[in-house]
Amino acid sequence: MLRRLTLSLAALLAVLAAAPAAEAKIAYGVGDQSPAMFSNPSWQELKLKKTRYFIHWNAIDNKGELAKADAFVKAAKAAKVKVLMHISTDDLREKKGKLPTVAQYRSKVGKLVKRYRKDGVRDWGTWNEANHKTQPTWNNPKRAAEFFIEMKKLCKGCTIVALDVLDQDGYARYIQRWGAAAGTHGRSAKIIGIHNYSEVNRRRSTATTGIIRAVRKFNKTSKFWYTETGGLARFEAKGLDTYSLSRQADRTQYMFDLAKKFDDFVTRLYSYNWVGIDGQGRFDAGLANANGTPRPAFDTVKKNLAASPFIR
Repeated sequence: MLRRLTLSLAALLAVLAAAPAAEAKIAYGVGDQSPAMFSNPSWQELKLKKTRYFIHWNAIDNKGELAKADAFVKAAKAAKVKVLMHISTDDLREKKGKLPTVAQYRSKVGKLVKRYRKDGVRDWGTWNEANHKTQPTWNNPKRAAEFFIEMKKLCKGCTIVALDVLDQDGYARYIQRWGAAAGTHGRSAKIIGIHNYSEVNRRRSTATTGIIRAVRKFNKTSKFWYTETGGLARFEAKGLDTYSLSRQADRTQYMFDLAKKFDDFVTRLYSYNWVGIDGQGRFDAGLANANGTPRPAFDTVKKNLAASPFIR
């Protein structure tokens, strides 16, 4: 098995073997849902220029959600930070979220694009983690492809994450079906997003390799962003349920290593998130403690940003 994986990775990289060598650059940012991140002294020390925020597809109808997004975008703009705004479900219960029609997407998301474009938001994700069962696109890659085609019309001149997938079982089939549905749009998509928490925290690269290879079967030129990943201090999963800041720092280093491993393909890396909850919930990936003080993983980030190929 190891030999087959090594050979598959070699085949994936062989396409670039004849090209002149060039210094790869991978831009790093931190995603979060709170504008408080921008005023944290440790965050300011990193001098980051990119962040990611996910927003409900129908947030235009929810004053509370709009107020939160407005505050985040305003704070990011004041800090001169570029926001990747990623569309997501408004119901994270497994297989319960409503799947919008294309017309609903056009109307609701179109208004969000118009609202935040005037504040400088030019990076958009068509749909967050499209193949996961907490998202209504989990079993409908055709609709996810239709949303991408629509987003291209809604935000002309924007940088768009065409497809965003989680490194879970079935990713290759989902990508294949999405590519077939997207047609020429899929073949010319510039950015594909990868969520590879599982790979990063178990120190693997099989699924990341597989996702890149699956996309490259129909699109030879797309680049990839790790749109959401990071070292976990705690997660309710086998081997990760114990709260450990030292493990988180180690896996954060592997996150950077995994980006460098694919630096011919990966051009951005967004870790998630900034403020942790000190291991008190089911998911904790913060680079800072609940009181805002930096964790060991923060030092890992700082060290890697001082070296090639990572940039702010």
